Amino acid sequence: MGLKCGIVGLPNVGKSTLFNCLSNARAQAANFPFCTIEPNLGTIVVPDERLNKLSDIVKPQNIVPTTVEIVDIAGLVKGASKGEGLGNQFLANIRECNAIIHVLRCFEDDNIVHVDGSVNPIRDKEVIDTELQLKDLESLDKAISRIEKQARVGGDKESKKKLDLYTVIRSLLEQGKSARSAPFTPEEWALTEDLFLLTAKPVIYVCNVEEKNAQTGNAHSEALIKAISDEKAEVLIIAVAIEAEIAQLESYEERKIFLQDLGLNEAGVNKLIKSAYHLLNLQTYFTAGVKEVRAWTIGRGYTAPQAAGVIHTDFEKGFIRAEVISYNDFIQYGSEQAVKEAGKMRVEGKEYIVQDGDIMHFRFNV
Repeated sequence: MGLKCGIVGLPNVGKSTLFNCLSNARAQAANFPFCTIEPNLGTIVVPDERLNKLSDIVKPQNIVPTTVEIVDIAGLVKGASKGEGLGNQFLANIRECNAIIHVLRCFEDDNIVHVDGSVNPIRDKEVIDTELQLKDLESLDKAISRIEKQARVGGDKESKKKLDLYTVIRSLLEQGKSARSAPFTPEEWALTEDLFLLTAKPVIYVCNVEEKNAQTGNAHSEALIKAISDEKAEVLIIAVAIEAEIAQLESYEERKIFLQDLGLNEAGVNKLIKSAYHLLNLQTYFTAGVKEVRAWTIGRGYTAPQAAGVIHTDFEKGFIRAEVISYNDFIQYGSEQAVKEAGKMRVEGKEYIVQDGDIMHFRFNV
């Protein structure tokens, strides 16, 4: 299943530099607004040590990790919801993403201009929030006008339910809150999906700090964390400039030593991708054979047939059963044959809920 995250933020906060850390693509990074005009698109590997360990055992001809598409979207300014700056383009690009990576400047540097003249991540966050909320209000007003007629004329129960949900969201937006703060059940959220609301998308806030604050953050990041304490969002502290230097190092050992010198046990960009997975309620299962060891992305709660369908729709349609080995058992016994001999391979049917790290082989008939 495809996963696309959009990197957003005001001009000159470090969006394109972060994109360069994440992707092999190289976006222009320069000290002036709207440096990124066309959205840059990169595909990055999701870090997962389990894939490496499985490959060490199986020794396949090919290793295929799961990936995430990252979009570096043009900087936003006040008035974007009305088409100011690159507003319409920005909003169209973000609508296509599954999640938002919102980069906030939490570093002081007189050599890098700020569009508003000073460093204030809370203010910067509110600028973008307001523009997205205004655009969502515009969409919602049109939807409410349409569905009110359906609910009134047809007496349609689903239309009435949708109208109630839309009204709750509109009230939140009018209060300056994002749609994601609505206290809906998963079933209720499903009824609002056709709105494609920008502020319903999950968010990871990235506090871009100086190298010296990479471990602990600073006053700017602390203020931001406090300001979003009631949001359903994740926060990461990343020194983007130093991460860019680490990303340029060729060997894994060099990168590891660099991180240790900073007091970090993992690159911030790795944490970012893992956070995106967690935020979107995703998990990984594996297929393992001599031709290929591969990671597959699925949603938590997927059944075995749904997981099979990620490989090919025919696998789901003709699903018979799944042969399943837990990751820990595979590592413990050291081979599929040894797992079988130990009685640790399970045969699961259509109701089986796939667990993170399962190694699966599907039997199907079309």
